[in-house]
Amino acid sequence: MTVPFRALASRLPLSLLVGMVLTTFLVVGALVAPLISPADPLSQDLYATFQPMSWGHPFGTDAFGRDVFSRIVYGTRYSLAEVCISVLVSCVAGTLAGMLAGLVGGYVEQAIMWVVDIVFAFPGIVLALLILSLLGPGFINMLLAISLFSIPVYARLAQNLTHTLQRTEYVEAARTLGAGTWRILYVHIMRNALGPILVQSTLTAGSVILTASSLSFLGLGVAPATPEWGAMMSDGRNYLGIDILPSLFPGLAITIAVLGFNLLGEGVRKVMEK
Repeated sequence: MTVPFRALASRLPLSLLVGMVLTTFLVVGALVAPLISPADPLSQDLYATFQPMSWGHPFGTDAFGRDVFSRIVYGTRYSLAEVCISVLVSCVAGTLAGMLAGLVGGYVEQAIMWVVDIVFAFPGIVLALLILSLLGPGFINMLLAISLFSIPVYARLAQNLTHTLQRTEYVEAARTLGAGTWRILYVHIMRNALGPILVQSTLTAGSVILTASSLSFLGLGVAPATPEWGAMMSDGRNYLGIDILPSLFPGLAITIAVLGFNLLGEGVRKVMEK
């Protein structure tokens, strides 16, 4: 017997439903960007600068006559790429380091967690600025910087989960039967820790977008003219007295994306606690 959609939706937290709608909206917009964009996001028309909202330019144009709506839609691709790459790298590296530290213990755990504590000592945006000052600005370097300061969060979480799970009866039984460290880590600990790590990943996604937009706003992220939300806000800040639209709509896009991922993470957490 199938459960009606309304009955299923009523059982899910409102935050999860709203988060799913917003994130799905972003993903679909990124996939169909060429179909819904009225113009090339890089195409300039100096005779059509700061045009008001119209059917041809739903969000107006910027200082170079570029269509703001098209640039926001294509900018969704960059934001989702930032989330996918940064969260994947930091999640895998931090989880493996934390689980290995919690399972092996001793000097190995102390060494790993000392490195984690050192990274934790720096505020995220400050550490990202430090890394970019050493490596230079650029999209790849920005993703590397964001991934590095996100690793300690997963490392601490994975370490705590490992300490909790390795005291369970099934892990002790597997160790008694001769299971090796890597088998215990993969079969018994990693699989049971996926839930909390998934929740943390969705919560981290919002901060990744916010940090990446901030770095691009400062000119340390994507190359100039790239349709990225933070860079678009930076381009429009010098013309706020003339037209607020080139900065307003990218800011709203960042707000919606961060809100969507945060609500999604909160909703997933509530479901996991049931």
